[in-house]
Amino acid sequence: MDRRQQKTRAAVYQAFTELLKTKSYSSITIQDIIDEADIGRSTFYSHFETKDDLLNVLCTEIFDHVFSGHLEKETTHNFSKDSNSLEPKLTHILYHLMDNKRYVQGILQGESGEIFMRYFKQHLTEVFEKDIVDVPDFVPKDYYINHLVCGFADTVRWWMSNGGTPEEITGYYCRLYLE
Repeated sequence: MDRRQQKTRAAVYQAFTELLKTKSYSSITIQDIIDEADIGRSTFYSHFETKDDLLNVLCTEIFDHVFSGHLEKETTHNFSKDSNSLEPKLTHILYHLMDNKRYVQGILQGESGEIFMRYFKQHLTEVFEKDIVDVPDFVPKDYYINHLVCGFADTVRWWMSNGGTPEEITGYYCRLYLE
């Protein structure tokens, strides 16, 4: 994707998340988005088929990197040496959500938050299924994974409203759920 396309997408994402702060997801129209982003209708449709597609693409772009299979050194964090442990992976996820906070906070408001969380939990489930090997013998593994995923998703919601560093939040979560 060239820089012009990236700039257009960023403007649409920003407009969309700003609108989500003042209007419900269902009441936002394509016209609202293109007016706020200051782009033409055909420009919007060259990037997205629908408003639902916009939300899906935005979530996918955030999650593609957040949930990449390997940890690497980046400008805000470096977990490349800790790739075999769940805690650094969760902290890495939080750093990327923090990097995209301006979008995530807007999305989490209202009914778009439920859609975001559904996508988020799907990706989290894959992470936990790969990393959780010690399952208590009194519960089925899928139940245990679901419990951990829902707990982390709720932790993210709380964190977006209350703050804290990714390391602090991951520490809280791991002490509460994994020790």
